[in-house]
Amino acid sequence: MERDELAAWLRLTLTPGVGNAGARRLLAAFGLPQAVFGQSHAALQSVVSTTLATALLAEPPGLDAQLEATWQWLREAQPGTQRRVLALGDTDYPDALLNIEDPPLLLYLAGAGILKENKAQADTGSTPFASNLLADDLRRSLAIVGSRNPTPQGAAHARQFARAFSEAGLTIISGLALGIDGEAHLGALEGADQGGQRLATVAVVGTGLDRVYPRKHLELAHRIVSRGLIVSEFAIGTPPLAANFPRRNRILAGLAQGTLVVEATLQSG
Repeated sequence: MERDELAAWLRLTLTPGVGNAGARRLLAAFGLPQAVFGQSHAALQSVVSTTLATALLAEPPGLDAQLEATWQWLREAQPGTQRRVLALGDTDYPDALLNIEDPPLLLYLAGAGILKENKAQADTGSTPFASNLLADDLRRSLAIVGSRNPTPQGAAHARQFARAFSEAGLTIISGLALGIDGEAHLGALEGADQGGQRLATVAVVGTGLDRVYPRKHLELAHRIVSRGLIVSEFAIGTPPLAANFPRRNRILAGLAQGTLVVEATLQSG
């Protein structure tokens, strides 16, 4: 994604009151975000409220800082890993998320450069990214989630299940939280074919990808990036806000072909 295109997408997501649903209406009516911001107030008002049409014509506070932070994050990928921002409608956007109730406008991804290069990429010299491989691996994927405070038996079961499924060739998806999530990622890494060309595990997180939460999982996050993928819909710089963790669960479940819950209360996320 070029810088000007990224700026338009960020402006759309940062405009107060738009939200995912409003943004999708605008995109359906006018096309890409650049086209949305080229509309008159009257044209915008035919799709959204007068108040929102006015807001769309004013640059939201903090846009320049957010753009610079995101652009810098993209450029600072470590050797052997890659970073990317995918927008709704991008050819690499996961098809599985188009079927959930509220697909995210933007996906931030960081992961291993273990992609099978296709002919088009070879011809253009472009760098392959794990999102293409992700599309293949999601056809054989399982989410494993559960309590942040499991019993020792529950934690052991989660890790054993993840290892066995990973050995069988499935990509394990979880949320990088303490407890069951962490055990699922560890089991997936243990069971993965170390020389294989597939994602061992995918972590869907509730913060910006410039930070790791909980900090206890910093080393685990580095291992996932080197052998899998970390995904977020939240902008660079987003701290660990409580409301974001249940929200990310729709992405976690949407990416997977099925979900195994290990030790969770009836009221859990």
